[in-house]
Amino acid sequence: MTPPRDETPAETPAVTELVTGETSSVAHARPRASNGRFIRVPQTPLPDQEEPLPDDRFLEREISWLQFNERVLQLAQDEDMYLLERARFLAIFASNLDEFFMVRVAGLKRRIATGLAVRSTSGLEPRELLDRILSTAGQLMDAHAKIFEQQVRPALEEEGIFLIGWDELTESERENLGTWFSEQVFPVLTPLAVDPAHPFPYISGLSLNLAVVLVNAKTGSEHFARLKVPPLLPRLVPVPEASDSEEALYRSRYVPVEEIIAAHLDQLFPGMNVREHYTFRVTRNEDLEVEEDDAENLLTALEKELSRRRFGPPVRLEVDAAMDDHVLTMLSRELQIGRREIFRFQAPLDLRCLNTVADLDRTELKYPAFVPRTHRDLARVESSKAADVFAAVRAKDVLVQHPYDSFSTSVQAFIEQAAADPKVLAIKQTLYRTSGDSPIIDALIDAAAAGKQVLAVVEIKARFDEQNNIDWARKLEHAGVHVVYGVVGLKTHCKLSLVVRQESDGLRRYCHVGTGNYHPKTARLYEDFGLFTCDPQVGEDLTKLFNQLSGWAPRSTFERLLVAPGSLRSGLIKRMERQISRAEKGKDAYIGIKVNSMVDERIIDTLYRASQAGVDVDVLVRGICALRPGVEGLSERIRVRSILGRFLEHSRVFVFGRDGEDGVLIGSADMMHRNLDRRVEALVRVADPRHVNDLVDVLRRGMSDETSSWHLAGDGRWTRHHRSPEGEPLLDLQSVLIEEHASRRRGRRQ
Repeated sequence: MTPPRDETPAETPAVTELVTGETSSVAHARPRASNGRFIRVPQTPLPDQEEPLPDDRFLEREISWLQFNERVLQLAQDEDMYLLERARFLAIFASNLDEFFMVRVAGLKRRIATGLAVRSTSGLEPRELLDRILSTAGQLMDAHAKIFEQQVRPALEEEGIFLIGWDELTESERENLGTWFSEQVFPVLTPLAVDPAHPFPYISGLSLNLAVVLVNAKTGSEHFARLKVPPLLPRLVPVPEASDSEEALYRSRYVPVEEIIAAHLDQLFPGMNVREHYTFRVTRNEDLEVEEDDAENLLTALEKELSRRRFGPPVRLEVDAAMDDHVLTMLSRELQIGRREIFRFQAPLDLRCLNTVADLDRTELKYPAFVPRTHRDLARVESSKAADVFAAVRAKDVLVQHPYDSFSTSVQAFIEQAAADPKVLAIKQTLYRTSGDSPIIDALIDAAAAGKQVLAVVEIKARFDEQNNIDWARKLEHAGVHVVYGVVGLKTHCKLSLVVRQESDGLRRYCHVGTGNYHPKTARLYEDFGLFTCDPQVGEDLTKLFNQLSGWAPRSTFERLLVAPGSLRSGLIKRMERQISRAEKGKDAYIGIKVNSMVDERIIDTLYRASQAGVDVDVLVRGICALRPGVEGLSERIRVRSILGRFLEHSRVFVFGRDGEDGVLIGSADMMHRNLDRRVEALVRVADPRHVNDLVDVLRRGMSDETSSWHLAGDGRWTRHHRSPEGEPLLDLQSVLIEEHASRRRGRRQ
């Protein structure tokens, strides 16, 4: 792998304990032109600045993302973590890094190639940034492979879980797997020769392949062939135990399918001697480029682009560490990929396969079983069969937190009840990501069949869910649902539902504003908030916003919503400036933010000004953070922390005032340029004092020194704090919340 370049700036702090990298910031993308449906509110200028903020005030977003994935890797390294969860975190790390190369690295390379890349806000030239990324990512991949081989794999073997090679099988086991190969694998394999009559084949992205060097038994001439491992085959093939002993019942052995294929290469190349074989894997540019302004039909344009995405240029080549140099040279030449983008690892490659191991039915090696509970405000109002969501929301606003509060008995029940209720006249819904068998989709179809007015705003450009969303958009259209694809030039990322119901005193609008997708499966894994309300102001706001998404309503204003790309950034900055004004008058002032990513320079600069004015600022961020906390004269009053664990922290919460007295908002927007400039996002102001207290408490506990978390320093280093000075484990916030929600439910039953 290519070492860091000599021209790296002197400021090069370690990424964390595992990897040494550097910090900077990527140049932000420019917003697209206004599109007619949204009036872009001019950005509020920052207060007059007596002294300019330092030029090096931003951390590099791409390196920050790699640091986030390193935090995932540290969980896999943690010996106190449940063993199968450690295997799962290794698989998550691998999947995350695949997407990073397919999108972020590929995008940077494309901008460099087209001359559109610019110097980052920290001063890095584009090629320098690419070198930095590849160097840091390479170190992380090395650490990933070593943690599996030296720590997790031996620990799995101690528990009777083995990933073994062909040579470790008994003769009878080889015979059994040989039969399976002949019957199930051999017929679907397609060996491809490479010679003057057979050009080098196309290698699909993320596929596992065998590079095979052959020698003609008669002539002695050397030949090369490529063999793709079919993705529909199980990657890890279980080896049945011959014994029924108690020990055997707790033993699981797997052989990577490529090992079985490699052992039978002679059947694929009769008359040839197999001299060498190695595994390799290519990552390609799989980001989509759709010029929507020029597309007469966005759906058709996206379908065409999806078919082209499979042929994006390579951005990474992973190879077996044992691969001979002459084979690697040939692959590099044919794939047109540079040496710095080639990474050697000990087989097996692609450790996403560890999800198979993590799924084993070994409860003692996993997180304790967890069942989401019906929210207490919904459980108190029940009909003969299920909770009456409308009655509960009429009584008072309801704030749910998934996965602790059940998605199926709250959000899903809300849509299903609306679809079945004859008093409901209309349902309007945004869909960004949803599952293939989503009950939300089924409920919308049922509602349309019942004659209700149903509007679905489907974001078909949700990355890597494009084809799934296209399929469900077609199904909704065929069922009579009014399907729209949002606003040209903007992704619709807001999480909104609106139900219009005829009641005795007139029409009432029931609303749900969430921080997460309407996805029943991820709702069990992602931490998110959702507000149910029938407040007339919120109902009016959602009606206006849906009209913007489906028709023409460019001059809409909102009471309890902040909406991007119009008022969201400026609205947050105004609230921050009020805290600055309080601090300048000697009053207590506080800003608390919980997001997935903190990148936007305008927001960060305002937080720096707030700190300089005396405002205490807490940022609880899961992933990327370009803000430097704790820097003298700049950000002494800013703390940045991160929590990773069993659930993916996904909610976005904004608190103004120590106890939220100056406003608390939740919604879909992260502090990134794409969210604030190129997406339709919505935050809603929370009004109920109970909910304000709950949201403030979540942020406060997340930032507490008694809670296990990672702390960001001003030099860009993340440090894990999971034990007290006395060596005692700090509180796992997610485990605490599981127990608290269970206790509330038990208390209600009593």
